[in-house]
Amino acid sequence: MKTIVLDIGETLVRDDRHWASWANWLGVPPHTLSALVGAAVAQGREATDALRVLRPDMDVEEAYRARAAAGRGEHLDESDLYQDVRPALGELRAAGIRVVVAGNGSVRAAELLRGLDLPADLVVTSDEWGARKPDPAFFARVAEVAGAAPEATLYVGDHPAEDLFPAAAAGMRTAHLRRGPYGHWWAEHPDVVGTADFRIDALTELVGLVGLVGSAARDAPDTPPGEEDKVVRRGGLRSVR
Repeated sequence: MKTIVLDIGETLVRDDRHWASWANWLGVPPHTLSALVGAAVAQGREATDALRVLRPDMDVEEAYRARAAAGRGEHLDESDLYQDVRPALGELRAAGIRVVVAGNGSVRAAELLRGLDLPADLVVTSDEWGARKPDPAFFARVAEVAGAAPEATLYVGDHPAEDLFPAAAAGMRTAHLRRGPYGHWWAEHPDVVGTADFRIDALTELVGLVGLVGSAARDAPDTPPGEEDKVVRRGGLRSVR
C-alpha cells in the first residue's frame, strides 16, 4: 500500500456542528433534524433530504449561500475532528505512506481543513475539483493525485454508496469505517461486506492494515496472476474484524 485517501465527513470530521447549525437556521430543535437525518440514512437516501422534509421547497445550495451571507456559514476547528485523526494520519506518514484527504465539500471547507494543518500530503474537496462523489470523475481525480496505481491506493470512508462502491469500481482498495450514521447502519449489509477489502472501527487500525497487506503479499503461495490479490483482500478482511 502506497497511498491512503480519506473521506472527510464522519471519517475525519464529526457532523454534529453541521446539523446543529442547520437546525438553528431552520428554527427547529437539533434532535428533530437529527432524527430526520437518521430516517434518511436508514432509507438509503441523501442526508440532505431531511432538510427538504422540513422545508419542501428548499434549495439547499441557495440556503447555504444565504447562511454564509448572514455570517452563519461553515465553521471548523480542532474540536470537530475525531480523536483518532491526528494520531492515525501521523503514524501513516511516519510509515512512508502518502496521505490524501479528498471528500465532498465546499471550497470553504477545504480552506478550513487546510487551516488545521493536518498531517496529510494533500487536502482537497469536491467543489475545488468540480466533481462530487459518487461521480466517477471524482475518483479519476483521486487516482491522479494518489501518486500510486489504483491497486496500491486505499480509499477510506463511512458511506457505502459515496465512498466504498465507487472507489472499488475505480479499481482502488477500500476500507469501510464503522462511524457516523451511514457507517453504523450499513456496516453489515451484504453488499458492504462483499465489497470492502477491510472493515475498521477506528482510523488507528490503518497502520496495521498497511503492514498486514505487505506481509500477506510476501507470505502468499505462488498463484496465477490476479489470484494473489484476492488472497490478500480476503485475509485482510477477516483480520480486522
